[in-house]
Amino acid sequence: MNPHLRCPLIAACVFGLAFCAAAAKKSPDLVSADRKIAHLEANGRALHPDPKPTTMTETEINAYLASDEVQFPSGVESVRLSGSNGTIAVAAKVVFDKVREGIHSSNPLLSIFSGVHDVQVETHAYGRAGQGYVHVDSVSLDGVEVPQFVLRLFVEKYITSRYPNIGIDSQFKLPDRIDSAMVGQHQVGLAQK
Repeated sequence: MNPHLRCPLIAACVFGLAFCAAAAKKSPDLVSADRKIAHLEANGRALHPDPKPTTMTETEINAYLASDEVQFPSGVESVRLSGSNGTIAVAAKVVFDKVREGIHSSNPLLSIFSGVHDVQVETHAYGRAGQGYVHVDSVSLDGVEVPQFVLRLFVEKYITSRYPNIGIDSQFKLPDRIDSAMVGQHQVGLAQK
């Protein structure tokens, strides 16, 4: 074998094996989610996007959220979603001391937001005319619902101060020319325009 080809050939083999090993670690749901996300991105760049909705299942979304492809804010771990006809339930483990890091409050009502808790968030969510809308209906810590006025204090102090577009009611531009998003039973349909 030509010695000049040996190193590139070895490098190509090592790269190929590394790629195959990385692909083998991905679950079928994550592979499917990645494929659908790539389709949405490519379709969004098209001169005339295909308007046929792309449907992502709850298992695909959760596989994507559990992958290394998503970076959550500090303190937010193990995020799982479940959808049902316009509503999304979010379950997560939250280390509130990390979420609150760098922002202090002497308000005793906010002291419940410390330590590690299992958090359940119930929302209504949809997309229309290129805009996404999410309304937080309720939040529970370890099965105990947080009163709305206390939740509002927490969100204003610790969330909206860092992420101005996120609150009890959030509105945002949908990416990749997604015109509408409809949450169904364990799935979401995304239509591009």
